This record gives sequence, C-alpha cells and structure tokens, in this order.
Amino acid sequence: MRRISPSLRRSALVLAALCALFVLIPDARAERLKDLSSIRGIASNPLVGYGLVVGLAGTGDNLQSAQTQQMVANLLGRRFGTIITPQQIKAKNVAVVMVTTRLPPFARIGSRIDVTVSSASNAKSLFGGTLLPTALKGGNGETFAWGEGPLMVGGWAADGSSGSGVSKNHPTVGQVPEGGLIAKELGFKLAADKPLTIALDRPDFTTAARVAEAINGRLDAVVAYAPDPGTVLVNVPKSKRRDLVRLIATLENLQIEADQNARVVINEKTGTVVMGANVEVMPCAISHGALTVQVDERAEVSQPGALSGGSTAKAQRSEVTISEDSGDLAVLEHAPTLGEVVGGLNSLGVSPRDLVAILLAMKQAGALRAEIEVQ
Repeated sequence: MRRISPSLRRSALVLAALCALFVLIPDARAERLKDLSSIRGIASNPLVGYGLVVGLAGTGDNLQSAQTQQMVANLLGRRFGTIITPQQIKAKNVAVVMVTTRLPPFARIGSRIDVTVSSASNAKSLFGGTLLPTALKGGNGETFAWGEGPLMVGGWAADGSSGSGVSKNHPTVGQVPEGGLIAKELGFKLAADKPLTIALDRPDFTTAARVAEAINGRLDAVVAYAPDPGTVLVNVPKSKRRDLVRLIATLENLQIEADQNARVVINEKTGTVVMGANVEVMPCAISHGALTVQVDERAEVSQPGALSGGSTAKAQRSEVTISEDSGDLAVLEHAPTLGEVVGGLNSLGVSPRDLVAILLAMKQAGALRAEIEVQ
C-alpha cells in the first residue's frame, strides 16, 4: 500500500473543509425575512416635546426671542411661584428647543430611550446645556415619556466682538443618551387567535408567494397565504399559540430570495445613474454627438468720422460659435448581465450626463429591458 505523505493529507483536509464551507454558504441573493418585511402593528411611534435648555455660556437665544422670554416666565411662575414679566428676562444662557424621539414597540414603563434636542429659535450653540424635564407626546396628544439631562453636542461655535466667528459641525442639535423615561405604554399585545400579518417593504407578487411557501415549508403545514403582493397572512397553529415569540423568531430568520424588477434610477441634476442586477440590454446601434454653442459678448467704442458731427458711442458686439462633435455609430450586443451592460455602455466613451440621454432613448426604442425612474 502506498503511504500518503503528511503534507498531502493536510492539503486534502483543507480542500474538504473548503468544499464543506461552500456547501453551507447560502445563496448570496437570499435575505432574512425580517430584513424584507415587518409584523403589522409592531412599529415605533414618534414623540415630540417643546422645552428649554439652560446652562449655555452666552450662546442661547438672544433678547429678540419673544417665545424664549415667555416660556421662561411661565416656568418660573407656574412651578416656582416667581412672578416675572417676559420683558424682564435678559439671560442669554437659555434656548427654546424641540425634543424628538421614537417610542419602541413593547417599551415598558421605566425604560429609557435616547432623545434628540434641536434649537427652535435663534440660539448659536447648545454646547454645555442641560435639558429641563420636557413632556414627550404622541400624535394623540398623550404624554408617553419625559426627557431631561445634559446634552452631548458634536460641534461648537464662537463669535468675536467684531462680528466674526468660527463654528465646527452643527452646534444647534444635540442628544441626551438615555435621557427619555417611558411614562406610558402603548398597550399593544400579540393576539394568538388572529392571523399574523407580515407586511413586505417592497410589495411584489413573486416575493409574497415565496414567503408563503417558505413559511408553509418551515412549519410543515399550509398556514400562510398571500392575499395581495404586499401582505402575507399566517394562521397561528394551535401548538404555537402559547409561544408566539419563538414562532415569530423562527419566521423572521427564514432565508427568502426576494424578486426585484429591473430598474434604472436616473438623477438628471447630478448625472447619477444606478442600475439593478436584472437590467438587460438588447442589441442596438447608438450614435451620440455633442452640440456646443458659445456666445461671446463684447463692448466696443464707435468713433464717428471726421467732421461728421457725430458723437462717440458704445456698441455691443456678439459672436456666436457653434461646434458639433462627430458621433460614431456604435453597436451594443445583447447584454444579459449587469457587468456586460456596464461594459457595453462604457465602450461608448460618454459622460454620465450623456449616458442619461442615451438610456432614455434606448428605453423608448425598446432596447433597454428595465423600468426607468427619473428623480
């Protein structure tokens, strides 16, 4: 029997391990269901509040801000019993701000969330300020959280006495990490006796059908169906009704190959062109030339002839130059893949802005198999 050398044995083991790894790697186009959809009813809700930031080093709202003066006077009168008129407020270390955050689903009373604080008047910087307790309300006007605490601002601003100044980043917006305290819950509960509604982020008939098939295959029962391209309904099996969390965790980690329409997105303002993977170009011939029109305006002085009795006058002279680049006829072969499409279009040697006009003309001629979205 022939003896196998240790180095050859190690090479064979490495090759076998690589083959096993490639077998275990899922399809590159497959995505988790949780990245393609959401469970209807499970969503965050925006909250907003109107409050005051104090402790600013002279960078708050100036004396022309009537709302700041009124808010400070109301705060001192209602909470601390100090009666003062708004016109008596002279401090520049206070700023009126808008406080925003999002209430996560299933957030419980006592949990903390981050809040964002933005200047609502003419403050120059919120650096070093502290947010006073502010009620954060939902769209129905109810208070769901309270925000307060020292701000973290990623910028600063400084002014000189002559009116000059310098600033870094955006000093009028900051955050209070975990500065929001949940005071009221949304009250949403998962209902085991009702179907789970899976809402696709991008409605598509093929994707919805694949999601329903994957769920039925995973649960080994026909419990999922798609009534429309953006919704998949899942009837909860009786054996899973006591553990909906585990069921949803199983479903949202299913690997789904999402189908996408062939689409080309064009931004004519910037000349940006973005193509999807399914874009296909049919054989066509393209000729593209550039027309340049240059207008040169010059002011000249017109001198009258000797003894003519005329006077010197200004005259405007215009020169118009028109040039057109010759466009050679180029043939694009059938390009079924994105790489071949890009290679064929690059062979034309045109600029991105010219490429926008070419793609639109190809679509009208039926040579571009894709939807075109112009921004």
